[in-house]
Amino acid sequence: MATIFLESKDNPKIKHLRGLIEQNTYRKKQGQTVLEGTHLCLAWLHESKKINSIFTTERALEHPDFESILAKYTGAVFVISESLYKDLSTLGTTLACLAIIDLPSSSQALQFDQDTLILENVQDPGNVGTLLRSAAAAGIDQIVCTKGSASLWSPRVLRAGMGAHFSLHTFENIELESILERFEIPVYVTSSHRSASLYSKDLRKACVWILGNEGQGVSDYALAHAEAVTIPQPGGQESLNVAIAGSVCFFEMVRQRV
Repeated sequence: MATIFLESKDNPKIKHLRGLIEQNTYRKKQGQTVLEGTHLCLAWLHESKKINSIFTTERALEHPDFESILAKYTGAVFVISESLYKDLSTLGTTLACLAIIDLPSSSQALQFDQDTLILENVQDPGNVGTLLRSAAAAGIDQIVCTKGSASLWSPRVLRAGMGAHFSLHTFENIELESILERFEIPVYVTSSHRSASLYSKDLRKACVWILGNEGQGVSDYALAHAEAVTIPQPGGQESLNVAIAGSVCFFEMVRQRV
């Protein structure tokens, strides 16, 4: 393992790292993204995936969690100051570890007879990452995102997903109109206004879930081409957070199947 100390924030490697952290267009152009924190890095390495380079601090290098990473990684480790790391980090409180990886490319075509989660213009990275985590836990491994949704492989979405990405087949920037009528299984949307109870549906067979924008919900097109379901709320709240609503739906599906 080569340990290289970098001091200047204007170093080309630091500029490259910052671009990947902050700019979606730069990530797409470079075909790379950043994993932040030792948990994500270890999960990535556990899948026998390659890390291109790691950035950390002297203090973090001595931590047992970092030693676990170095046991599986043989590339260069770039050591930067604590202040520079805090300036780059989106977390701020975890063990210093930023790893550059290549953006994965899907090796599988979209399957129209499998459990699928479609995110339609879901914009908050935390919500997107949480939904991927819940979907993976519920056994849904095909994820479709329409244009306008948060980038699945942004550092913030990756952080919220806690490694769920690594076992999923993901498709981004998909036009809903180009795929929805091709599904051979029931398609459900969540809606609090005109729909039947989630608990009245038979979810024992494969199905599609469409979850919409945090403020606007799903589109008229989605409502017209899917069955709308609502989650009963005896407490009288107007709606649930989209990540909570999706998780409730996924695990009602699991309950019925188990």
